[in-house]
Amino acid sequence: MSTIESVLNESRVFPPSAEFIEQANVSGPEAYRKLCNEAETDYQAFWAQQARKHILWHKPFTQILDDSESPFIKWFSDGELNVSYNCLDRHLTTQPDKTAIIFESDEGEVLSATYRDLHQRVCKLANALKAHNLTKGDRVVIYMPMRIEAVVAMQACARIGAIHSVVFGGFSSKSLHERITDAGAKAVITADEQVRGGKHHALKTTVDEALGMGGTESVNTVIVYQRSGCPIPFNPARDLWWHEIMQETSTNCEPVWVNAEHPLFTLYTSGSTGKPKGVQHSSAGYLLGTMVSMEWVFDYKPSDIFWCTADVGWITGHSYVTYGPLAMGATQIIFEGVPTYPHPGRFWEIIDKHHVTTFYTAPTAIRSLIKLGADLPDHYHLSSLRLLGSVGEPINPEAWMWFYQKIGRSRCPIVDTWWQTETGCHMIAPLPGALSLKPGSCTLPLPGIVASVVDENGQEVERGRGGFLVIKKPFPSQIRTLWKDPERFKKAYFPHDVAGGRYYLAGDSAHRDENGYFWIMGRIDDVLNVSGHRLGTMEIESSLVANPLVAEAAVVGKPHEVKGEAIVAFVVLKGDFPQETDKARIVTELQEWVAQEIGPIAKPEEIRFGENLPKTRSGKIMRRLLRALAKGEEITQDVSTLENPAILDQLRQAH
Repeated sequence: MSTIESVLNESRVFPPSAEFIEQANVSGPEAYRKLCNEAETDYQAFWAQQARKHILWHKPFTQILDDSESPFIKWFSDGELNVSYNCLDRHLTTQPDKTAIIFESDEGEVLSATYRDLHQRVCKLANALKAHNLTKGDRVVIYMPMRIEAVVAMQACARIGAIHSVVFGGFSSKSLHERITDAGAKAVITADEQVRGGKHHALKTTVDEALGMGGTESVNTVIVYQRSGCPIPFNPARDLWWHEIMQETSTNCEPVWVNAEHPLFTLYTSGSTGKPKGVQHSSAGYLLGTMVSMEWVFDYKPSDIFWCTADVGWITGHSYVTYGPLAMGATQIIFEGVPTYPHPGRFWEIIDKHHVTTFYTAPTAIRSLIKLGADLPDHYHLSSLRLLGSVGEPINPEAWMWFYQKIGRSRCPIVDTWWQTETGCHMIAPLPGALSLKPGSCTLPLPGIVASVVDENGQEVERGRGGFLVIKKPFPSQIRTLWKDPERFKKAYFPHDVAGGRYYLAGDSAHRDENGYFWIMGRIDDVLNVSGHRLGTMEIESSLVANPLVAEAAVVGKPHEVKGEAIVAFVVLKGDFPQETDKARIVTELQEWVAQEIGPIAKPEEIRFGENLPKTRSGKIMRRLLRALAKGEEITQDVSTLENPAILDQLRQAH
């Protein structure tokens, strides 16, 4: 790989305020450097100290890191714990009546649960699972709406040592079937339906379809939560009503103590092609990662009202809804709906109503909200906010500035977090009381995370040049393997053709600037090769979104006889969808804009307009579908998770 060229030039810097530094958990750059130096001086002792500080151990560990069979690593491997105990029981003597979850439904109903309430509900469901012959090591697939019950289901599995695998409620019966069969699940926990944006989506019917596809004989129990009471198919020999089994069980359930390396969950990532990959996380190392990142990156305080908008079907909802906040004893918001229903100010209304202090969401949501009403936040009181966060993909500088100025009122730091399903928690992100911020940069690695940008040989590339983003040392929250597929695990994350398989390969390209800050340039497979220049898609997208006309943009490549690849941009404008007579003029204007911002080499050959981009219901742009559209290929992938499948036809016809 010739190094990837960095073409984005962003020079704005935002240091933390004196007030924020003074109250921060990691206060000032010296405190950050001290933590990093401790990790560098004795890496294993550093992580052992963090594990003893944060985790309540049933049996303390004496072994720290075992990497003798690398990349199959073990942390704290002779220790024993229970993750649910660490999230719930630990608070019963200190703050049982503190609100753990404030839930707001799609329709606006508000419910809450204290730590005592949550503990009792988790114990009751855990007892019900045990009563139906579920035990340590058994797999449970969870296919639920974004409600308190989804968290209860995950915690109940953790309590008895069952391995949960949460499937996002937007996945089709085929996708659900693949995950049930691969996991060999003994039970499925679901609901009659979910309600999002005023729309009702069947869940139990989808589960029945998945179980009817064959190869699911391992499933002998289906627990159904009654969300709306709609009529559903019900098999009395297999199906159980959530509310009935909860009435029959005790509020006491002793936690099952498990080894530190016992799998807490598997979470399937679809990847670009092929069979879903079951990412397997350990109990202790994963929990530790979520807790230190809550303390360092989110600067967690007991008075915080924390809101991560992610669904529990994704890793962000695992780490920063179900596990991290509860282990720290936080009060958090769980929201069932979408940011645009019943009006486009719903997010800002919730922040105002519940006095949210920490707000963590995705760049795609931010850009969509800008399009729906850039000045809407002015109508809400957002003064409770003290910290903002971004997750899911690189945030372009213009969206960063809007988020900072309009939502944070130019006083709340933004923690732009780079991490993955496979890393379990934040890897590169600003510690907000210690580091200055640059719009679009995830800044520097967390203490104890050894990240670098290298070429194929594992050599660091020079500053300003792009390369492979890698993590050089094993870390506690790291993926342990792919479920039932260790060879695929090695090939995917420790491929021999990059640094000889010595380092964890993230799959992202990145570069570092003169201050050592990391800038994510996109997925390695999203790098474009235009006339011999290797360009990251994120930088071209950021350039387009910086134009006053543009709300969102996604860039892909298509084959070109002369250039090798030509740049195709899919663009959503801030205003109305352009008339045919205006399209040519806007295309020319945007092409010239990119040429001026970056250089002629980055100018899109083709620009297509859409009212939206193809996104999953979690807000992620499905770029592989855009690549197929750009090449004129038939789309054969499963598109059931798209929020707006009709947009594909519009973008196809836009050519």
